[in-house]
Amino acid sequence: MMLNYRSIRPATLCLLFATAAGAAGGPVSPTAAESVDGLKTALTQAADVAISTLGRTDGFMGNPELRIPLPRKLQKASKTARKLGLGRQIDALSLAMNRAAEAAVPEARELFMQSIRQMSVSDALGIIKGPENAATEYFRKSMSGKLSEKFLPIVSKATADEKLADSYNEVAGRASALGLIDSRDASLDAYVTSKALDGLFLVMAREEAAIRKDPLGQASALLRKVFGSVGN
Repeated sequence: MMLNYRSIRPATLCLLFATAAGAAGGPVSPTAAESVDGLKTALTQAADVAISTLGRTDGFMGNPELRIPLPRKLQKASKTARKLGLGRQIDALSLAMNRAAEAAVPEARELFMQSIRQMSVSDALGIIKGPENAATEYFRKSMSGKLSEKFLPIVSKATADEKLADSYNEVAGRASALGLIDSRDASLDAYVTSKALDGLFLVMAREEAAIRKDPLGQASALLRKVFGSVGN
């Protein structure tokens, strides 16, 4: 009979695993191949969660934590603009920025899957033994450039019809030249792309941490075996 692990109390589940391990002479560590496969399963799951969460309508705009704002220095200028009756335009720009990010995120899926398939054994084993966001940071360092190249044309297309985009770029460009904002924020499209990546990696990091924290609660037996063995 197949056991439904999610329906068993945590204490009972631990007892079942402990009993099984004792009968076999102790817990069985995963092989290197199992570790790599388990990590790839976890990374695929984390990427799917992040992309499905953010790559939809209101994925960014509907989440106060991840909603993309104007750069901090320009937020002050927007307060003055609202007093001058430009509130509707500013709101339209904010919506366009977030919709552009939501449109770009699904394009990350194939890049993630390709990177996961090509990951070396040594990289995988290092990630498994690393901190709770080790995989996410690995992707951030190795994929940010490729993701930016993929996102930027999509963001550019989504903001092309927004009349305030040119004004944003002009004002932000001057502010950047004076050192008032970061150079990556001087272009609307580059800024949105950067913030979209930040949100994507944030959600991925949280999903990765959840898998590591509760490996026995995962549906995949391989995930339970690989991440349940870390620290043993």
